[in-house]
Amino acid sequence: MNPKKDSNRTSSDFIKETLLFKDLPEEQIEKLSNIGVINSFKRGETIFSEGDNADGFYLLKTGRIKIFKLSFEGKEQTLHIILPGEPFGEVPVFTGKTFPAHAEAMEESDTIFFPRGSFVDLIRSDPSIALNMLAILSKRLKQFIGLVENLSLKEVPQRLASYLIFLSDNDNYNDSIELDVAKGQLANMLGTIPETLSRILSKMVDRNLIRVQGRTIHLVDKNGLKTISTGERTLN
Repeated sequence: MNPKKDSNRTSSDFIKETLLFKDLPEEQIEKLSNIGVINSFKRGETIFSEGDNADGFYLLKTGRIKIFKLSFEGKEQTLHIILPGEPFGEVPVFTGKTFPAHAEAMEESDTIFFPRGSFVDLIRSDPSIALNMLAILSKRLKQFIGLVENLSLKEVPQRLASYLIFLSDNDNYNDSIELDVAKGQLANMLGTIPETLSRILSKMVDRNLIRVQGRTIHLVDKNGLKTISTGERTLN
């Protein structure tokens, strides 16, 4: 897809509100806006594939993006769901290599693409941009470490309890959380199947740990969920 330059001034407004760039001076925001180009993707459309040349990175403006890996057998493992305001594909900016995973639009999405060469020039002129990126990368690394731990060391109920607590903590410790993915996608993220996920959710409801209303999950007993996430308690 050929990117098109976005002439809408709201691109600058959006960029300066993101966690990655929010502390930058107006001059740097304008420079970022000048090098940024808008790409629009349809649901299910590939943004980049693992092994593609990483000639820049993306900032999600609207929609949702799925970052995932594929095994030789075609089995998919979701690594991260990108929401508006979050960057993705940023790691190769520093290495100049290829993308380490696949990215696909989960719904109609608009992204701002920053070409690597132009962005690196900006970093050289203002290292604070790199410091912001390091903070984002550190948070992402922590999430990936948690994912590896969940998939390799924990049973499915522990993984689900850990994920619900993670969502709550990320939303200012709100005990009513919105699932940002469909249950089938959530099952994939947790390394299980939708039927197993549904059974575990039902058990959590029966034991008054949670209450489910559509995509909203109310954490009725968060301490109980924490004991399940650590393995101190089981659902059996």
